[in-house]
Amino acid sequence: MRYLLKRLLTPQKIGQLELRNRIVMTAMHLNYTPDGMVNDRICAFYEERARGGTGMIIVGGCTINDISGADWLLNMRDDSAVEGHAILADTIKRHGAAAACQLYHAGRYSHSIAMGGRRALAPSAVPSRFTGGEEPREMTADDIEQTKHDYAAAARRVKEAGYDLVEVLACTGYLIPQFLSPTVNLRTDEYGGTLENRMRFGLEVADAIRGAVGPDFPLSFRIDGHDYMEGGNTNREWALFAAELEKHGVDVINVTGGWHETRVPQLPMSVPRAGLVYLAAGVKSQVGVPVIASNRINDVFVADEILRMGLADLVTMARALIADPYLAEKAYEGRYETITHCIGCNQGCFDHVFYLQPVTCTLNPRAGRELEYKTEAPAKVKRVAVVGGGPAGMKAAITAAERGHAVALFERSDVLGGQLNLAAIPPGREEFWTAVEDLDVQLDDAGVELFLETEATPELLISEGFDAVVVATGARQSVPPIPGIDGSNVVMAWDILEGKEDPEGENIVIIGGGAVGSETAMYVASIGTISADTLFYLFMNNGEDTETLKELCSRGTKKVTVVEMLEKVCRDVGVSTRWTILQDMRHLGIEVRRNAVAKRIEAGRVVIEVGGVEEVIPADTVIIAAGSCPAGELYDRLKERGMEVYLVGDAKQARKAIEAVQEGYEVGLSI
Repeated sequence: MRYLLKRLLTPQKIGQLELRNRIVMTAMHLNYTPDGMVNDRICAFYEERARGGTGMIIVGGCTINDISGADWLLNMRDDSAVEGHAILADTIKRHGAAAACQLYHAGRYSHSIAMGGRRALAPSAVPSRFTGGEEPREMTADDIEQTKHDYAAAARRVKEAGYDLVEVLACTGYLIPQFLSPTVNLRTDEYGGTLENRMRFGLEVADAIRGAVGPDFPLSFRIDGHDYMEGGNTNREWALFAAELEKHGVDVINVTGGWHETRVPQLPMSVPRAGLVYLAAGVKSQVGVPVIASNRINDVFVADEILRMGLADLVTMARALIADPYLAEKAYEGRYETITHCIGCNQGCFDHVFYLQPVTCTLNPRAGRELEYKTEAPAKVKRVAVVGGGPAGMKAAITAAERGHAVALFERSDVLGGQLNLAAIPPGREEFWTAVEDLDVQLDDAGVELFLETEATPELLISEGFDAVVVATGARQSVPPIPGIDGSNVVMAWDILEGKEDPEGENIVIIGGGAVGSETAMYVASIGTISADTLFYLFMNNGEDTETLKELCSRGTKKVTVVEMLEKVCRDVGVSTRWTILQDMRHLGIEVRRNAVAKRIEAGRVVIEVGGVEEVIPADTVIIAAGSCPAGELYDRLKERGMEVYLVGDAKQARKAIEAVQEGYEVGLSI
């Protein structure tokens, strides 16, 4: 049973600034500003979140000089930026939210291509994997002094623009953490060597900013609670740095974790909800100023519990507020079940950041398009049938109903969600079920009439007098022409994930290494591994040593081999999630055969061809995950009868969830 929120919606002071609640939207690159200047698009995006009741919104990161980051990042390099930022700050503040601005210097994480060929600056000339091995130039004493001056000048502009707080980005492996790190700071002067010396640059930046903005203007540092880098700083060192920052006039510590180069995931849905809050708790134990907890906090009750337990004083909900800008307002009104949760899929946010595309959201296609998409009443109210209860169909039904149409949704199975239900089955992917639950609630809230276990034939739709039909009937599994594919040892991936078939025997071969094949492999390979509860029980009672526990978590009862005809496995998964899936596959001991063609399936084995040479792989069960093909025949049948009909989602073409939901949304707006 859920309790009423006790702390999340209460005021919180940062210095002399009082926030209306403890929900903070952290700074996030949005790719809305191609020239680095504030524009209508970014103002509309943040205005929606301020109007929705957020306590404080931090914009940025904003570059402080022409060597601190790419030109398309928000600019705070010179006085020409102040006018635009003044408009943005006022836009946020007029709706009751506090407005803050984050200052950014990437150090060795700046790529020369993004800075017009200029070479990055860093504490030492240590290359970074994040920039493809580019070697930065070691900062001279003059460079250090100039950089501190630029931080101070940018902070002055933040205050002049009317923001309520200035924040320094000192995490994620950017410039200040580079100085703090014993692995990339190899200096022998007063800025290198001991922890005290490595702290010096960050503390002097705090001093310079405090001198520029005066004694009372709130100052925040967003720090790593742990580098998660071999030989790097742990929570202990970062907590000590936070304590020193407090002595140097910092009013609030915003805690995240990890560098861009780390192999410890921080963002995808495989990270447990609030999984990095322990870092904020470690910092809070060493400081007296407020502490903000971050990462995968997507639920108001989880957020409230963090505060109630004293682990932090505020929480960041950046992606959660991209998914639902009215999260806080709904919480104030007690409409918790109507909140759209961020599911950590990263398809619209971090994938778009890395691809240099504008940020949006899988479950909220309007995010970033507030000026473009308007939910307006239709010129004529229609009876609309949506056929198919997957993400595209659900979103089309919700959107059309919210505009005022009378909408009925037909789903031939007994559950909604379509392929989201399959995507949720592999370990670490359960948040896809959260998306299904949220869309289901929205269907009910919008007044959509629901017909499960109902086949929507043309005759039914015509006889019921529907004015328009949205066909969202999804896809069917592709069956490749492999000799032996009709054998008794062959099953389809969807049937395994749905529990209709079981992977028999020890040796399992999966043909197809796309998203479905990779995720099916993880599901099968995890069979027989121990649960989190069992791990905790054994660890706390010294039941097994650490290495045995690791093996019990990662080795099940199945030996899984994935056969992929191309070089790249999991190619249809976004860049910010793909590496974590590949890492999980390695952890689970899944063997991947790339550039391998399945030639034939025989009893107890699969014959593959690699480089013109045939090989045999033992196979008790062969699972086919060779993609899908559209199942949109209903569209053609209705079109032939002259009906107003729309085709969306996988019924039109195989696509990711973000594309299916956006297409459903756009059709719902157009009817």
